[in-house]
Amino acid sequence: MQSFIDDFNLCFVKNGRWEYLLNGLGVTLEVALAAIVLGLAIGFLVAVIRSTHDKFGRFPVLDLIAKAYLAVIRGTPMVVQLLITYYIILRSVDSKILIAILAFGINSGAYQAEIIRAGIVSIDPGQMEAARALGLSYWRSMLRIILPQAVRNVLPALGNEFIVLMKDTSIVGYIALIDLAKGGDIIRSQTYSVYLPYLTVAGIYLVLVLTFTALLGRLERHLRSTGADPVHNNS
Repeated sequence: MQSFIDDFNLCFVKNGRWEYLLNGLGVTLEVALAAIVLGLAIGFLVAVIRSTHDKFGRFPVLDLIAKAYLAVIRGTPMVVQLLITYYIILRSVDSKILIAILAFGINSGAYQAEIIRAGIVSIDPGQMEAARALGLSYWRSMLRIILPQAVRNVLPALGNEFIVLMKDTSIVGYIALIDLAKGGDIIRSQTYSVYLPYLTVAGIYLVLVLTFTALLGRLERHLRSTGADPVHNNS
């Protein structure tokens, strides 16, 4: 017990090393939350372009660009994309957090696009026809009628994507950005203590994932209880 207390004081209390984890946690959450919002915006756009082209044959050039984007992003490792963004594409940008947000947001957008497109396909085509018959334009019908239902259909998958993204941010140490994982590694390098820093980092990630999973579950139950869940309403 005394050995654990001594190790705890060395790793977290002495020289205020706990601040590495606190500040790193802030960076992790900032990058993850901003990237998921950016990815959602990209995903919506790409999903609408692809689903519209598949159904009506519109936007052939944009559809080709979207397919190339999906192939490149889904076919290359996240860490390679991060390094290319940092060292090549945005080499003149000073903000490492901004670079990380853009890299992770663009990556997440490719996966969210396919998730949202699957949600759009799951919606009864008659709903679009009814919206158009009421005088709504195609884009207003998509934004006000189709997409809200599509998101509800794929909410669990979108939640899982956020969880994966949050854990993937642990690689931002490759561009010398001190996130939660890098904070634990700095403590390890200063104290030569391996177990406590890394186990603490793992525990914090686990708490984050469990917390978000619980919040997502509450949101799903709320949607079902209010009758706003088309998946369960149609079953």
